[in-house]
Amino acid sequence: MPREAPYLAVTDVLRARILAGEWGIGERLPSRARLAEEYGVGRNVMQRAMDRLIVDGLLEGRAGSGTYVRVPRERLRLVRSRHRERRVDSSARPDRRERGRAGAWDSHSQVRVPAPEAVAERLAIGPGDLCVNTHYEFLADGQPVQLSESWEPMAITDGTPIVLPEMGPLAGKGVVERMRSIGVVISTVVEVPRPARATQVQANLLGISVGDLVLHIERTIYDTDGRPVETADMVIPDVRREVVYEFGVDQPQPLKP
Repeated sequence: MPREAPYLAVTDVLRARILAGEWGIGERLPSRARLAEEYGVGRNVMQRAMDRLIVDGLLEGRAGSGTYVRVPRERLRLVRSRHRERRVDSSARPDRRERGRAGAWDSHSQVRVPAPEAVAERLAIGPGDLCVNTHYEFLADGQPVQLSESWEPMAITDGTPIVLPEMGPLAGKGVVERMRSIGVVISTVVEVPRPARATQVQANLLGISVGDLVLHIERTIYDTDGRPVETADMVIPDVRREVVYEFGVDQPQPLKP
């Protein structure tokens, strides 16, 4: 039988010690060199073991300071559903809102941005065709919980009041309502979720560690003619949010007598 990788065995032992409370929340662990000597393994093995525990959310590394037991963070459920397309009303009572769902956001839009090749393919336009590119940072209880980068072809919205998603009469109303106002009816939303690891930029914005597990959702919205009208890349930190997809079931039509 194949032997377990040495770093995984060390990971399991360290995890057990952390969960047993040998080091308290926020307490610094001994240096990697000292732990490597204690377990009789190389420093690279210990480095991989501690990196694994950082990814698992038990530890956090602080540049120039060391590795610490991480403060537990509540992992809240985020439901994605065709019935929940409109954003949360920030004036609603907290007990009536879905816990952990973003109630505020920051955004920045740029117009006439040439579409990168991958984005152009998703929007069924030519590479370099002009788009509106918007970056979002979503917040829940003042904490960053989601990033999103959206692309909309300017061929659809140029010269209309909705060219900027977060400005104008329908600012913040979402793609469905904005497009409907200019006669574009949305019929389909396609989402492709994939696990990924946080990049340096994403980690800085979300307040997590580089390499932490995130869910990357590639979303594309189509009108009734099958034309893509918006595509976006959403990044959700796994340590904070559990993403659940909710589907409605079409009711059967009653039989005619």
